[in-house]
Amino acid sequence: MQIHRLVGVALAAAASVSFSVPVFAQAIQNLPAIVVTGNPLGSDLSDLVSPVSVMDDHDLTLRGASTLGETVGNLPGVSSTWFGPNSSRPVIRGLDGDRVRILGNGGATVDASSLSFDHATTVDPLVIERVEVVRGPAALMYGGNAVGGVVNALDNRIPQSPMNGASGRVDGIVGGADSTRALAGRVEFGKNGLNLHADGFTRSTSDLRIPDGRLRNSAADTEGGGFGASFAGERGYLGASYGVFDSTYGTVAEENITIDMRRERWDLAGELREIDGFITGVKFRAGHTDYKHVELDGGSPETRFFSKGTDLRVEAAHAQLGPFRGVVGVQLDSSEFSALGDEAFVPSTNTDTRALFLFEETRIGDLKLTFGGRVERVEVGSDGGGPDDPNNPGTPRFDPAQERRFTARSAAFGAVYPLNDTFSVATQLAHTERAPTFYELFANGPHAATGNYEVGNAALDKEQSNSIDAQLRVKRGDHSGSIGVFHSRFRNFIALADSGLRREEDGLIDPAGELPEFAYRAVPAKFYGLEAQAHLLLCRCAGELHLDLQADMVRAANRDTGEPLPRIAPMRGMAALNWHREALNLRLEVQGARRQDRVDDLGTPTAGYALVNAFASYGFQAAGVNWEAWLRGNNLFDTEARNHVSFLKGIAPMPGRSIMAGLRASF
Repeated sequence: MQIHRLVGVALAAAASVSFSVPVFAQAIQNLPAIVVTGNPLGSDLSDLVSPVSVMDDHDLTLRGASTLGETVGNLPGVSSTWFGPNSSRPVIRGLDGDRVRILGNGGATVDASSLSFDHATTVDPLVIERVEVVRGPAALMYGGNAVGGVVNALDNRIPQSPMNGASGRVDGIVGGADSTRALAGRVEFGKNGLNLHADGFTRSTSDLRIPDGRLRNSAADTEGGGFGASFAGERGYLGASYGVFDSTYGTVAEENITIDMRRERWDLAGELREIDGFITGVKFRAGHTDYKHVELDGGSPETRFFSKGTDLRVEAAHAQLGPFRGVVGVQLDSSEFSALGDEAFVPSTNTDTRALFLFEETRIGDLKLTFGGRVERVEVGSDGGGPDDPNNPGTPRFDPAQERRFTARSAAFGAVYPLNDTFSVATQLAHTERAPTFYELFANGPHAATGNYEVGNAALDKEQSNSIDAQLRVKRGDHSGSIGVFHSRFRNFIALADSGLRREEDGLIDPAGELPEFAYRAVPAKFYGLEAQAHLLLCRCAGELHLDLQADMVRAANRDTGEPLPRIAPMRGMAALNWHREALNLRLEVQGARRQDRVDDLGTPTAGYALVNAFASYGFQAAGVNWEAWLRGNNLFDTEARNHVSFLKGIAPMPGRSIMAGLRASF
């Protein structure tokens, strides 16, 4: 089925159901308030050891962008790689790439976004119902690739609870700095335990408006959708889903290069609860992804990227053992990657991971304790190169076939304790080990997106770190807040750094070469910082007036030399006034960042900035449908701002002044 037909089917179904089915749900099925990421036993926010941010429907309307990175990039401790408006990956506490795990409904996402900053993630916020972001080490549940944290996008394509009747919604969006034209729809129906879900979206954008003009080659056309079905009852569910994502977008760094991307994914998931015996519950998720993209130079194919991945995760909850309850699980991941063409800088590779993990929790009075461990075996193999290497015919760019094997062991201990009815404290200690990725081991070639010649190191050992995280949480009536600090110490942080050499595009070392050589090497490093946020009720005056405050800071340095690590976000802050009365919501906010001059010898400082944003929404009912109209203004004073984390901060500032409008119909 073509994607535009899939979008049409979802929208048509949403329109028709609202008039033909006599029993309606109040709205699209709400996902559980319990946080499902980071704790396999489930927990609410106040009882979690790790700091977690949750974005619901309202937050996604307020912050939603064309990429996942920009959507979550203003949460405490979270920034983004910002490679223009089409490619932006989350950065958590200064850690990016394969140190931040991006999940879809708890399953692995397979794409090439961690390989290169110009490669987009295959998650579009238009069809997400909820995002959960875990800040800090989450390797216990998700592997060493989650040493920085986890971003889990939930879309409910496999409904986990029985539904009764139909629900759905349609969203239309226009405007913004990139002149967005977007339409999205989703519909769900359930009866007698059978649940059906369908969604689809289409989004077109033009070159991004920046304070001094337009950002060239930043337009995009993206569409996608999916459908799923499940049988669900009081004791569990079993279901399957299919999703597709298509995008063609400009890469900003190169004026004539566009990327034509497609990803298809199949999922099977289920859960059985309230089992008699030692095992009291079992849940699983299995998925397979086919991903490919072609880099086009003036419309002609140049380099092709292919990735196939299969993942399986099984968790079994056990009966109470004395004071302990917990989960034991296994996780299997297998992926194949290849890049064919003149600009391929990594060989074809295979990565296989097998993991066993244990999570336990107990209570001693009001004190909640959690602990667990994980062992994973990782095998990374390269197909090598040679005179007949299809990536670069006639040139032995890559070494002969190689294979590295790693055994990574991770452990964590956490505690949550309520001091009284207002204050509580939470802390976590974690040891994390991460196996190097295929590109950190085997890269050898010019990387057009960054303008460097990148060289891997096949002798790299696994990356090891020890981390501590502590939070003070406050909740009193309508007021809430938290302040937290963290510190991570890496024995051998794998960094991409300038070697001081220069190369020609064919790989020859030449002092006059056009490309600087950047090599992966292990350095001792430390990351530390703080995160604070507060939500205060100022008054009930013809409505409710709230004040939101937020600040974060991260520092990172080489422990041997004291030199700052590159592309670390500056100290940031936000203050916002929210006024709410019945169906009317108004928000005025200021987002700011300090000047970042903590840079290495080759780094470029970025100036501080303050951006003023506004948001208004109004809800009403008509013809049996719930409507919400909203208007969002960003960077109202057209201030020039540059994201220090971005490789392209010199040529790609953040968006200029914009107005965006949207209309949602739900039933």
